[in-house]
Amino acid sequence: MTIARTPEPPYYAVVFTSQMSDGDNKGYGAMGDKMVELASQQEGFLGVESARGGDGFGITVSYWATLEAIEAWKNHSLHQVAQDKGKAEWYQQFGLRVAKVERDNFMG
Repeated sequence: MTIARTPEPPYYAVVFTSQMSDGDNKGYGAMGDKMVELASQQEGFLGVESARGGDGFGITVSYWATLEAIEAWKNHSLHQVAQDKGKAEWYQQFGLRVAKVERDNFMG
C-alpha cells in the first residue's frame, strides 16, 4: 500500500482502529481487499492507507470528499455485511473517528 494522494483540503478522514480477536480470522484479508475495491468505486472516495502490526493492532484511514459520501459508504449493503462480520468474528475491540482535514503536507 502507498500513501494516498489526496486533493487540496478540506476533505475528511475516517480513522478506524482495531484489535484483532484471538479466534480464527479466516476470510479477513479477502474481505478487506474487497472493501477497498468497493470503496474506491464510491462517489467521494479519495484514498486509503492501512497498517496492521504483528500483535493484531491495526489502523485504516480512508479519505472522503464529503460527510455525505462517508454516510453512504457506512450504509452500503456489502460494507454492512463486512461490519457485522467484524463485530461478530474478527475484532476484539475497535473504534472509529471522523475528522475534517484542513491542512496536509507531503514529502516525496
